[in-house]
Amino acid sequence: MLKLPGDLVQRLRPSFEGKSVCVTGGCGFIGGHLVDALFGLGARVTVIDDLSNSTPQNTADLIDLDPDRVRFIHASILDEAALEAAMLPHPSTAAAGSSQFVFHLAAMSSVPRSIAEPERSLEVNTIGTMRVAHAAHKARAKRVIYSASSSAYGDITGPDSGPNAGKQSKLESMVPAPLSPYAVGKLSGEHIMRAWAASYGLSTVSLRYFNIFGPRQPADSPYSAVIAVFAKKLLAGEPPTIFGDGSQSRDFTFVSNAVLANLLAAASPRALAGEVVNIGSGRAIDLNELYRHVARMCGVPHMEAVYQPARPGDVKHSLADIHAASDLIGYHCITPLEAGLDDTLAWYRQIYADQRG
Repeated sequence: MLKLPGDLVQRLRPSFEGKSVCVTGGCGFIGGHLVDALFGLGARVTVIDDLSNSTPQNTADLIDLDPDRVRFIHASILDEAALEAAMLPHPSTAAAGSSQFVFHLAAMSSVPRSIAEPERSLEVNTIGTMRVAHAAHKARAKRVIYSASSSAYGDITGPDSGPNAGKQSKLESMVPAPLSPYAVGKLSGEHIMRAWAASYGLSTVSLRYFNIFGPRQPADSPYSAVIAVFAKKLLAGEPPTIFGDGSQSRDFTFVSNAVLANLLAAASPRALAGEVVNIGSGRAIDLNELYRHVARMCGVPHMEAVYQPARPGDVKHSLADIHAASDLIGYHCITPLEAGLDDTLAWYRQIYADQRG
């Protein structure tokens, strides 16, 4: 379980203790960590997840620990009746009304998979988000915190035409240029958040994540994220694949930062009406440098990666400007890349050791 700094826990606890909250996709990688944090802050949590890309284990552990405070609904966000049930207050509380906060993380979250299954990707990420927003409105939820994606930017570049072209920080004021069905769907979700705020008075905010990584991230899928794949392959003594020449750069952001952003966005006393803010570390690293760093940490510094052609829909460079998130919700990066990699690789080592018996 991730540990938030003690001063943040103390500051955030009054916003969540005893409150009913709903987490869509709460059995997923980021969602599971968020549910852990909400549980630790004393919230009463309802998780809705269809388990299509997640595991119920983390939720099951919390239910075993305190069944009065964690409820699981096995259903898709496309199921309107299930969403309505998920928005109801937790049965263990006598409080009237609905969930105080709805954290919307459920998604079909892969660029390559969205290219292979564009209709399904758009159905889940656009129609599903609309149904979550409308269910929250009908249930009179206090706020919806939407997990958006930096993929919305595409390959936006600024005036720099030199070797750093495209490497400048992405600003929320830039006009989006999505390059994949996944990016289109996630961008549509941002517009839904803003439209439901304007049309129905629903308090909403969109958090544009930049390459979140950390413990529990799946590494056994063709759509797995790069750090998870590097860790799995290198710890097994096998060379991982890099798509493209490895010069592409990313703002890799440890999962504790995404969890904190969700909590700060929910707890903010400001009147939020669909604002979009970047959630990243504010620092980028190219894949070749990242690979060398992870290989050293895994004890195989001389192992060479296998290079394959770049994949459709992948952007060349991605770096977050996080000033707007700082101004709006008080966000800051609490776990830098190196510390996050230490925790992540320690987790994968333990998992693979357990699997080997």
